Amino acid sequence: MLSIAVASGRAGYVYLQGAQLLDWGIAVKAVKTGSDLVGFVQLLIIDLKPDVVVTEKLDAGCRKGKRTKELIHSIAVLASHNTVLDVSVERPRTFPSKYEEAHYLAGKHPELAGYLPKRKRRLFDFEPRGMVIFEAIAMAEAVIKGPPENLAAALG
Repeated sequence: MLSIAVASGRAGYVYLQGAQLLDWGIAVKAVKTGSDLVGFVQLLIIDLKPDVVVTEKLDAGCRKGKRTKELIHSIAVLASHNTVLDVSVERPRTFPSKYEEAHYLAGKHPELAGYLPKRKRRLFDFEPRGMVIFEAIAMAEAVIKGPPENLAAALG
């Protein structure tokens, strides 16, 4: 399973086999244009050979900006053109903040601990770069732990 999260100016991905985290990363240059991001994700699909690509569901609950939504949509379209299943999930919000969620997920996947922010951001600070990794893993876990109807609906 390849889960891709897009935030302002960056994209993060995690690749899992079952619940085991095998690969992860952050792309900044690839998010400059939609074609750059599509090319980057296509390379991930070729290299990692996932069965499922997870993206954020673009509905009324999505808090992303217009450009970020367009980038997420381009990933979903790309997945539909490949031999992978595209599953769109709502961004899980089960913690009081992204920082508590990141600490919980880093506890489950200690290899991601280096991406934890040093401190909780202040209102006027930019979001730490590594937070997009935790968004990607949270969406992947939503598919793994979520109701099987979501995956069945994506299969048609």
